[in-house]
This record gives sequence, C-alpha cells and structure tokens, in this order.
Amino acid sequence: MLSEETKARFAREVAKYPADQAQSAVMACLSIVQQEQGHVSAESEEAIASYLGMAPIAVREVTTFYNMYNQQPVGKFKLNVCTNLPCQLRNGQQALEHLCHKLGIEDGGTTPDGMFTVAKCECLGACADAPVMLVNDRQMVSYMSNERLDELVDVLKAQAK
Repeated sequence: MLSEETKARFAREVAKYPADQAQSAVMACLSIVQQEQGHVSAESEEAIASYLGMAPIAVREVTTFYNMYNQQPVGKFKLNVCTNLPCQLRNGQQALEHLCHKLGIEDGGTTPDGMFTVAKCECLGACADAPVMLVNDRQMVSYMSNERLDELVDVLKAQAK
C-alpha cells in the first residue's frame, strides 16, 4: 500500500521524535498520504498504524477529529465555511448556503465536474473577520459577503483552466 517514496517521507517525520515515540508523527504521515492520494482512506489509516506501531483505531481517531483530513475524495478546491456561533451571528451559515446554491450542491457535496467541495467546519479562530472560510486547508479568507464568495469562485475557476 505504501510506496518506498512514501515510507521514506514517513521515516523523515518519525526521525524528528525519540525512537519510542514514533506515534507522534501520525499527523505528518496522514498529511503525506493525503498529499499523495487526495484523501485518507481506511486502508491508508491501517498502513500508517502498521508503520507507526499503533492501533488502527488510534489513527482513525486523529483522522476523524481534524477536518483537514479528507476521508473521501474531494474537489480540486475544498471550501470550508465556518458556521460556529460567532460566524453564524455574522452570516456564516448564509455564506455556506450561498456557496452551495451557487454551485448546485449540498453541504459536504462536490460539484459534478469535481472542481469544488463545500462543507461547514468548526472554528477557524478569526471570529472578528466573519464570515470566514478556508480554501484547500491552507488559505483563510475573511469578510466573505455574497459578492466576495462569487468573486472567489470565479477566480478559482479561472485558475483551474
């Protein structure tokens, strides 16, 4: 399941910790698998568990706790919209609904062309900038009015061409 290149990347991460604490590299290993495969499958979790010498359920607990690990394939652009209470008070839920309507998908869905996945997420720690969202688990964008959401979608579509 794991290529030699993947195992080499895992080894570099494990080497950062004392020999008896290889499990500390679990998040890095999950990130590596996701970078290579686009998501973390149950089979990948088992392979990571075997590599790190930990129970598969312990890896699964990490995968399911953090929303940055995709448990199924996602679109080229993953848009996570914060809908926690502070963001909801500043139109976070409305921003999620606007995006879903614009793209013709439900919360957690992916467009038929595989371009966009939209999902609500937990607090992104920028309540004063609400509504906020995270693009591809890397770039936070703030003050996302309907107009700004539309512009973002257009920019991302243009980037994909």
